[in-house]
Amino acid sequence: MLADVVELLACPVCAGGLTLHERVLGCDLGHGFDVARQGYVSLLTGSRVPGTADTAAMVAARDAFLGAGHYAPLARAVADACPAGAGVLADAGAGTGHYLAGALDALPGAVGVALDVSKHAIRRAARAHPRSGAVVADVWRPLPLRDGTIDVLLNVFAPRNGAEFARVLKGAGELVVVTPTSRHLVPLVERLGLLSVDESKERRMAESLSEHFIETGRSSHAFELVLEHDAIEAVVGMGPSAWHMNPGVMRRKIADLPEKSTVEASFRMSIFKRRR
Repeated sequence: MLADVVELLACPVCAGGLTLHERVLGCDLGHGFDVARQGYVSLLTGSRVPGTADTAAMVAARDAFLGAGHYAPLARAVADACPAGAGVLADAGAGTGHYLAGALDALPGAVGVALDVSKHAIRRAARAHPRSGAVVADVWRPLPLRDGTIDVLLNVFAPRNGAEFARVLKGAGELVVVTPTSRHLVPLVERLGLLSVDESKERRMAESLSEHFIETGRSSHAFELVLEHDAIEAVVGMGPSAWHMNPGVMRRKIADLPEKSTVEASFRMSIFKRRR
């Protein structure tokens, strides 16, 4: 709940601390932000929502696919990457809060903040775990978190803002980044014409963080999935290909697949520490 994490939050206008007064978060300078009835708060300033925000349909597809447990091995790996003593977590680009909730389950007593630019995603993240708070925020802007407050920052299939990540992490804090590899969703990528992973993605990720972070660990995670048509439609609909496909055409392509398809899930996890 927001009450558990309000002391970690910062006003997006003046960067001052926030306090919770019934259903309003406010700072000492009088900036106020209403808490939605679903339990989340938007700390996104300005009237224009970035075009990269996941749509309601994309979020529903993600919730269905992850809720079915298809990526459970990855969720366990993310949770295992969090140090046992971590007390404060944040997830930048949290989506529905799935991975943050798994990490909090493995860390009794820890609290977490789910940050995402999509209000559709954050509405679900607000219900993902009783020890997490959900905030609408844009990773490309200053994060509405106080300096040096986070023990572990998760970043799973999401944009990365190295300067802001370094600012909000504690001195010994850890950044956990997960990205898909070029093997991810083989053979669906070819059969359905999905967007493929750029081979240079890993290099670009390292370059984007190198000014502020040192990579201290790396691991690969791959496992097979046996997916029926509805699960395939969900995994396609929750990813970047959803922005470029015609849903009707995609459903027809999926209908032409076997009743069950064996698919590879393939990810790379990198652990980063702040440069001193």
